[in-house]
Amino acid sequence: MAKMIHTMLRVLDEARSLKFYAETLGLKPVDRFEFESFTLVYLANDEQSFELELTINHGRTEPYAQGEGYGHLAVSVADVSAEHARMEAAGHPVTPVKTLENKGRIVGQFFFLADPDGYKIEVLQRGAPGRFL
Repeated sequence: MAKMIHTMLRVLDEARSLKFYAETLGLKPVDRFEFESFTLVYLANDEQSFELELTINHGRTEPYAQGEGYGHLAVSVADVSAEHARMEAAGHPVTPVKTLENKGRIVGQFFFLADPDGYKIEVLQRGAPGRFL
């Protein structure tokens, strides 16, 4: 069977993205590869082995268009309300915490934020029904 190991996002400003992901999700660089025309930076934390790969194309000045096919990244946290308050206090724009129900059953509690390049991130309460590990 296949094991998912990373997802890649193209970002405009490496320093801005590294600061954002460290502050919001506790992700730190674990590897970096600089090539002639681009740089790859891999981010992770002690919570998992899955990594976020940031690709920085040298000389790029225009923001990337995410298109209509991109949805969001998702992370789970131990206390969604506390994380919401922490990120909001740090000045990161977040949506209100919402509860999703289906036929009286809580499917999840979550909020969204966006990284500096506009990629949406869903922050889910850990332990909810489904696969929110």
